[in-house]
Amino acid sequence: MSSVGSMLGLLLTSRARLLGRREGRYWLVGAAFAIGGTGIWTMHFIAMLGFSVSGTVIRYNVPITAASALIAVLFVGMGLFLASYGGDRLVFLLGGGILTGSGVASMHYLGMSAMNMTAHVSYDPVVVALSVLIAIAAATVALWFTLRVSGALKIGAAALVMGVAVSGMHYTGMYAMSVQAHAEMVPVSGAKAIDLLLPLIVGISVITVGLLLIIILSPSEKELRSEAEFRDRLRERDEGAPGVDLFGTPRR
Repeated sequence: MSSVGSMLGLLLTSRARLLGRREGRYWLVGAAFAIGGTGIWTMHFIAMLGFSVSGTVIRYNVPITAASALIAVLFVGMGLFLASYGGDRLVFLLGGGILTGSGVASMHYLGMSAMNMTAHVSYDPVVVALSVLIAIAAATVALWFTLRVSGALKIGAAALVMGVAVSGMHYTGMYAMSVQAHAEMVPVSGAKAIDLLLPLIVGISVITVGLLLIIILSPSEKELRSEAEFRDRLRERDEGAPGVDLFGTPRR
């Protein structure tokens, strides 16, 4: 899921680069939903379905879980816009990486805090710090990919790298966690993981299919490049030959 979301996001950012800042911002918003929503948050939640604690049930606080999803999309979006508008300047790339990585780490630990169970949870601060550094490094690499990678093979390879990096951050954060179940069982409030899974699958599927349709129905990168080159030639001809019109016909 992380690689699929990353691939979709890279496809959208590649279109944003070709269309320029004004039109490209809409594609960057779609990329934020693809990478932050599917590639990061959905991967996190699916991975949490594989987590269990012997002797207690796990329930999820729905508002906090939803807030973690919003944080993932917002911070990825801010990082994408910062890196995109900064161009090749390293300070913008690093700033976007720190911003996005911090947001991803916040999403992870906020999502972890949404778990309700009859147990005491603690974290190893050293491993937590390591997971944050991994998140920042992964986010910086991901933003670098969004600024430069194009073509199916390169995007596919970059998406795999991003998927491994995001998963690495998640499981490093999980490794920092220690749980001690309480001796007494008490009722636990919140929603079951499976109850959140169905609307999650439906919602993400609708968004993903919608973004894919937008990419499929929009002009390809080759068509956009050809159109841009054609416009440049017309502009150069118009500026360089004042005695003719855009199509080379002498003006009267």
